[in-house]
Amino acid sequence: MRRKRINSQSKVLPVVMISLCTLIVIYLGMTMYFRNNFYFGSVINGINVAGKTVDEAEKELSSEIDKYSLELEERGDVTEQIKATDIGLKYDGDKIKELKESQNSVPWVVALFKKKNSEMPQIITYDEELLKQYFNKLSCFKSSNIINPENASFEYTEDGYKIVDEINGSKINKDALYDSIVNAINNSEPKLNLDESNCYENPQYTSKSQEVADAKNMLDKYANLTITYTSGDKTEVLDGSTIHNWLGVNEKMEVTIDDEKVKTYVDKIAGIYNTFGNTRNFVTTSKATIKVSGGNYGWIVDKSKEVQDLIKCIKNGQSTTKEPIYAQTAVAEGTNDIGDTYVEIDMTKQHLWFYKKGSLVTEGDVVTGNLTNNTSTPIGTYRLNYKEKNATLKGEDYSSAVTFWMPFNGNVGMHDASWRTEFGKNIYLTSGSHGCVNEPYELANKIFDNIEVNTPIVCYYE
Repeated sequence: MRRKRINSQSKVLPVVMISLCTLIVIYLGMTMYFRNNFYFGSVINGINVAGKTVDEAEKELSSEIDKYSLELEERGDVTEQIKATDIGLKYDGDKIKELKESQNSVPWVVALFKKKNSEMPQIITYDEELLKQYFNKLSCFKSSNIINPENASFEYTEDGYKIVDEINGSKINKDALYDSIVNAINNSEPKLNLDESNCYENPQYTSKSQEVADAKNMLDKYANLTITYTSGDKTEVLDGSTIHNWLGVNEKMEVTIDDEKVKTYVDKIAGIYNTFGNTRNFVTTSKATIKVSGGNYGWIVDKSKEVQDLIKCIKNGQSTTKEPIYAQTAVAEGTNDIGDTYVEIDMTKQHLWFYKKGSLVTEGDVVTGNLTNNTSTPIGTYRLNYKEKNATLKGEDYSSAVTFWMPFNGNVGMHDASWRTEFGKNIYLTSGSHGCVNEPYELANKIFDNIEVNTPIVCYYE
């Protein structure tokens, strides 16, 4: 049994030795081969040079480079080409040699297990100035071919706002495109899709952006509001049919309100509710209806504050009923803003009546401004500014002490006149006041004790 085992071993050993020698011979042979030839799997700029010598690789690369062109795939099915001859494209022979020398022939076996070897884009050279010149002449940079990108926008309809899709446009990011072209050339890529390479300037917000959805909700919220103005017998309704004209969206997709357009609307509101200086139909004590123009009495909308308050109401997002904010008020609302508490001065009759809540408090003859000296008491409807006891009235040629001073138009007012012994008649024609309404002491006293600031003072000639 032992003899057979020895005989078996003696037969195997030579076979192993022969196989080993054969492998060594093959390995050494391939090692010698790869001293001058590229590894299997060697690819230079996309061109297979496996097993080729440097000279053979140079010929292969040169042949390919002459035929090379880069096709630019642009939006709108537009294409452009950059050819090798346009940019002086060529292979650097020294780099090819360096690449081959970098492949140590001894470990060639390892290269067998690699899919690709020796990718080396830098082996291609081109004239940078020629490339830049050709690049700048691309048709995609012509102004006539450029469509600027636009964010998604909004359109107001009867059913509210709808989102209008963004416009991608065709505006190129020049730096990104140039870098992509250089990379494609270095890798001998035949095509470059500008969209896939992110070479366009795209909208920041699309119809799918959350910011766009949020803006639409806000626009709808504002446009669905109803703000009802009411004051006295006048009503004005503001709703989305007007509000939507004031709304916009900025570059950050934030909803904005146009202040100037709001101001224009508030001007309209002021035109409706302002009564300051209006011509009024006034029913006199004698039951005649006359027109009284001018004066400083009446409602005045505070337009700057109303603009701010209206914008605040819109941003609050709640429908509401409101009065305008007034800079000056009157004692009554509506068309007849004089109400039933007022002083009536008939300068033709030189007589005064004071009514309070519809009841006559007092009346009496007066002396108004001197017509001859052009210092007549101005006609119009005024408001009592304040009242003061024991005042001294001064002018260019007079200084008069009065007990009851009630100004309603600058330095023009009602007061007692102790220097007069009679009132009424036609005294005012030649010996009237400097513009004030002179009253007997008792009449002035009665008015002073019962009148309040802002009470209307109606002065007229019949």
